[in-house]
Amino acid sequence: MTDTGTGTALRVALVGYGLAGSVFHAPLITATDGLVLDTIVTSNPERQEQARAEFPDVRFAASPDELWERTDTLDLVVIASPNKTHVPLATAALQAGLPVVVDKPLAGSAADARELATLAEARGLLLSVFQNRRWDNDFRTLARLIEAGELGDVQRFESRFERWRPQLKGGWRESGSAEEIGGLLYDLGSHVVDQALVLFGPAVRVYAESDVRRPGARADDDTFIAITHANGVRSHLYASATTAQLGPRFRVLGSSAGYVKYGLDPQEADLREGRRPGTYAPWGVEPPSMWGRIGAGESPATGGGEPVETEPGDYPAFYAGIATALREGTAPPVSAHEAAAALDVLEAARRSAREGVTINLEARS
Repeated sequence: MTDTGTGTALRVALVGYGLAGSVFHAPLITATDGLVLDTIVTSNPERQEQARAEFPDVRFAASPDELWERTDTLDLVVIASPNKTHVPLATAALQAGLPVVVDKPLAGSAADARELATLAEARGLLLSVFQNRRWDNDFRTLARLIEAGELGDVQRFESRFERWRPQLKGGWRESGSAEEIGGLLYDLGSHVVDQALVLFGPAVRVYAESDVRRPGARADDDTFIAITHANGVRSHLYASATTAQLGPRFRVLGSSAGYVKYGLDPQEADLREGRRPGTYAPWGVEPPSMWGRIGAGESPATGGGEPVETEPGDYPAFYAGIATALREGTAPPVSAHEAAAALDVLEAARRSAREGVTINLEARS
């Protein structure tokens, strides 16, 4: 592998060029100083053509096995393939001596995630998880408000990742098969749970409701998760594809004020439209009409509270952090142990919804 102490660009192989690979990972990798997209692993001719049009210098491999045969030409493997492949591919990459970034969810179980973490640590290799929603504009703004004490002591955190998609799109994400690790609980749920744990710390109790609403659907498409954190904060998290009227993205209630924010961070929409960090400016910025409001005693829907300027979204920060971690040996932006803690909650939520009970979690150091 390249000597990461030099100024030579780190060569990245991207496994998978579906939604995650083409919309998120490839554009963000190529926008990061010190990283170069060397190889894309896909056997799909249409996806190869799509990738070549945007990245004319990229090489292609038909299967991940081709990567393990030339590890000396690579510095990082990014796994953006279907969820069920995350653990076996990450294991193979680590055993081949390559650092790894895995799209969320890292695994289907917390136990599998911790096994991967142990393997990476034993081999002295980076293992990180792409939890890009930590760099959403609204999340960054909320974290700033909490750190500054603008809300007082936070008592309840409401987070909604809701969509109106009454028609099925098909594919493994909507499969009811456990081995596919599909459904919204592990898809959007991975984001809202991760954000809650980052903001408010470990979960000690979990209750969930999970339903299959759409005709013909086989995986959960309407899920609610309630978390009690060790510090007493209660998180109410919603992930749904069947919401005809969308609620606020965040509604956060504290002892002195509340913060309400509607709308989604613009970065995903920009990436889908072909806009790229570094060439489209200002990146991650939304208009004042979309800013959230902070206040007490009035509804923001009727003009209550004061507008709060939204921090710019910053998805590029993830891969900038990966490049720094590889070169300087610092901690990655998201650790496998953090991903395992979120999977503890997701597993508890699945059991809670299935059995109709509240699940107590053991505190982990």
